[in-house]
Amino acid sequence: MKKTVLFCTLALLLATHIIAQKKTPPIRGTWVTNVASDILSSKENISKGITLCKQNGINNIFVVVWNNGVTMYPSKVVEKYIGIKQSKDYVGRDPIKEIIEEGHKAGIKVHAWFEFGFSYAYKDSSSVWLQKYPQWAGKNNKGGLLNKNSFYWWSGINPEVQTFMKELVGEVVKNYAVDGVQGDDRLPAMPGEGGYDNYTMQLYAKEHNGDAPPQNAKDPAWMQWKADKLSAFGKSLYKVVKKIKPGCIVSWAPSIYPWSKEQYLQDWPKWLSEGYADYVVPQLYRYNIDAYETVLKELSAQVPIKMKHKVFPGILTSLGDGYQSTRMLTDQMIALNRKFGFNGEVFFYFETLYRLQGGFYRK
Repeated sequence: MKKTVLFCTLALLLATHIIAQKKTPPIRGTWVTNVASDILSSKENISKGITLCKQNGINNIFVVVWNNGVTMYPSKVVEKYIGIKQSKDYVGRDPIKEIIEEGHKAGIKVHAWFEFGFSYAYKDSSSVWLQKYPQWAGKNNKGGLLNKNSFYWWSGINPEVQTFMKELVGEVVKNYAVDGVQGDDRLPAMPGEGGYDNYTMQLYAKEHNGDAPPQNAKDPAWMQWKADKLSAFGKSLYKVVKKIKPGCIVSWAPSIYPWSKEQYLQDWPKWLSEGYADYVVPQLYRYNIDAYETVLKELSAQVPIKMKHKVFPGILTSLGDGYQSTRMLTDQMIALNRKFGFNGEVFFYFETLYRLQGGFYRK
């Protein structure tokens, strides 16, 4: 009797997993950037790029729409805040509209990727954003501007910052036929060293009997409190998108866990378990197969079987520092993804297709 019950239980779990897998088709994606890439520089390049994606089995494109404090498309929201309507590189045309149209003609889904997230400048301590909204700036425990790896960050807990981001994402969802929107390791996120801006400290004191936050930015309870606030924003942004367009996919592409939480307050397993992540694309960026298998095993252990159909590892195929993956290495990484039950991947980034085209994307 016990064996029969056990068998029936296992059969039910397997059936549930299979049904879940069918609900989310395999993702074979690539990120399209405006840095170290010229695909967005002309309509002709977009057309050629989409053709190349189609030839290589890419069925999802994650195209940058927000980078370095400006948008690639004409934005009334950003213009309202800082008087700059669009990146100077694209004035006179709308590359986002163009890539959506071309992608859809080819049967490829196009997601708006808000790459810069809650950062507002790169290597620019005099950014127009900082000049106009100094109260938005993130601060470290010494009162200095929140800067990590040359990126300047807002306080992602500040409600004014959150309102801006909701307006920005909402603008894209309302005005473009996007299939999805995506935040990455900067949305929702904030360096763990942050939280010492006036608003965040006052909010913490209000919720802790008037106590100031710990001076140790990495105090575990303080870190969890900050992470929870960002998770709450992720949930609210998810609801904003779904209210505008229920079928719009909301995905996140954070760093690997728990590093993501320790460094950028991204507690993404919580986002997955609590239901405000349609997809999660963890950045498993590694340069050799052994290192990749190690982080993939960790990812596999962190994601419940019933959730694996929502998780697609991000694979590094090239980088601006000169790193170039090989066909063999990329093939091996894809094979490992299948071995550990992940039915898809997203490649960083599009330009790799010119060099590694041929078939490995079809696997």
